[in-house]
Amino acid sequence: MKITLLTVGKIKEKYFTDAVMEYSRRLSRYLTLNIEEVADDPVPEKAGEAMKAVILKKEGGRLLSILGRYPHSYVIALAIDGRMYDSVELARHMSQLQVRGISHLIFIIGGSLGLSEEVLKRSDERISFSRMTFPHQLMRVIALEQIYRAQKIDRGEPYHK
Repeated sequence: MKITLLTVGKIKEKYFTDAVMEYSRRLSRYLTLNIEEVADDPVPEKAGEAMKAVILKKEGGRLLSILGRYPHSYVIALAIDGRMYDSVELARHMSQLQVRGISHLIFIIGGSLGLSEEVLKRSDERISFSRMTFPHQLMRVIALEQIYRAQKIDRGEPYHK
């Protein structure tokens, strides 16, 4: 299986970068991982709704451009209003997608404003890891950890709880 983590913005903190590298290394035993980043646009402190919509559209256009390179992939948007799985359910779901012949999953993590409506419409499903809001840089670590945990669960291998 191939997994692409498609994200808005770069990681700035070394501790997040280290965690992403560690889970990337662990996942390399189970699948091919690709992490792609698109530029984020700065959001002015007093940005109105119109400006936020413009920023979301620009970031969304960049994401859609990359998605266009993968027309047969299964796209999962990480969105607060998405379906919530526990770790075992996520492992089962990912396994079932693979059984259905889906060999490439793309998980999309938006920037500080989330994801544009166009990106959400292009997604095959929305998943939420929590109703809480997390910094998008931390969300990368959380997503990779849960993907790693899903691989361990799917194979019946032990992993800390």
